[in-house]
Parts: sequence; structure tokens; C-alpha cells
Amino acid sequence: MLREIVIDTETTGLEANAGDRIVEIAALELINGIKSKNTFHYYINPEREIPDSAFRVHGISNEMVSDKPKFLDVVDEFISFIGNDPIVAHNAEFDLGFINAELRRVGRGVLEQNTIVDTLALARKKFPAQSNSLDALCNRFGVDRSRRVKHGALIDAEILAEVYTELRGGRQTVLTLQVVKKITPSATELDLLRSRPGDLPAALAENERDAHRALIQGLGGKALWERYLGAAKA
Repeated sequence: MLREIVIDTETTGLEANAGDRIVEIAALELINGIKSKNTFHYYINPEREIPDSAFRVHGISNEMVSDKPKFLDVVDEFISFIGNDPIVAHNAEFDLGFINAELRRVGRGVLEQNTIVDTLALARKKFPAQSNSLDALCNRFGVDRSRRVKHGALIDAEILAEVYTELRGGRQTVLTLQVVKKITPSATELDLLRSRPGDLPAALAENERDAHRALIQGLGGKALWERYLGAAKA
């Protein structure tokens, strides 16, 4: 069983090492490439003001997170949820940079045991010299992004899980065998199916049989079909 964790974050800005903080974090569990019902998701009190530039991106205001837990309050649950399983993120350096900064801030070790799968790097390798933003990949793969009015960690993680599946070649997650029409044969029809009253008449004309015999005899004495020549004459 392969367990992978798709993550996404929303933040107060772009600089994890210059004081910007996480305001929303989401992690989804994939089992063998299929999203399970296990989800980790919190809005986080960043313990600082959210600038207007960030609010315009994700729509998370200071009022929305003023009573939300701090990262310290959810860190144990987060670490337990992700375990040592591979982490999938789009532009992983950004999200992991913020998560590791938060972990260091609360005295925890950074994520070093987890394999990191960067879907942006995968997309750039698969579609070089093209736009590989999450929106562009949704358009390319036909992934519905209508609910993505603004950036959101949970919504983006859900969309990324679908994009990641497509980047890996796609997957048919449901196989249903359906009986379209059930046919019940009658007793007479069953008898005909079980036994044949006699051999079927030959479909070959006599001149075609003679030509076949001549062909077999011309193959030589060791020809495999020579064994059946007698049956053909019959």
C-alpha cells in the first residue's frame, strides 16, 4: 500500500524566513493514488497581521483567524498525520519552506525523512516551455476548478490531488460490470446448446477438397497435415 500526503498552505506573504506565517494548512491522504476520507485542515492564527496583498490572494482576514489555533496547537496532530510518507506539493519549496519555518519556531525538527514530490517539477518535465501553474494544469487535464474563486489550502490540495493523478498518467478508480440485459433460454434452446444431433455438412465443394488433398500431398511425407489426410478423404 502506497500512502502519500498532498499538502498546501496559505500564508501572510512570500518570505518564510523573514517573518511571514501560515494562515491555512491542509493535508490530504492518498492511498495507492486515490484520495481517502482522511484530511488534516486548519485555519491558523499567524500571530501577526495579514497584509492586504495576501488577503487579496486568499481572502483570509485577520478577523477570520483571530480565534483560530496557533501552529503550536496543531503541530502534534500535523506530524502524526503526515508520518514519514511522501509529501506531494505544487512548488514544494514554497510550502515546505513555510512548514519547516513553523516547525523550527516551535522547537521541532524539520521534515527530512519524507520524500518530496514536487508536481511543478513533474509538470515542467512533462510540458517544457509551457505554463505549469495549477490553473494551467487544470485546464490541460480538464480538472474542474470552478470552486477555486480564491486561493485556499484545502481547495487547492483537493485540486492538486486530481492534477497529480493526471500527471502520473491518470487512473480509472472505479470499474463497474453491469448486466445490460439478461437472456434466459427456453428448455428447447438449452437442448440445442447442449448437444448436436449430427455432424454439420461440409462447406467445401468436391473440387476444393481435391485441391486441398493435392496441396497436402505436395508438402512431403513428413508434413504435419499428412496425419489428417485420411480424415480429409473421409
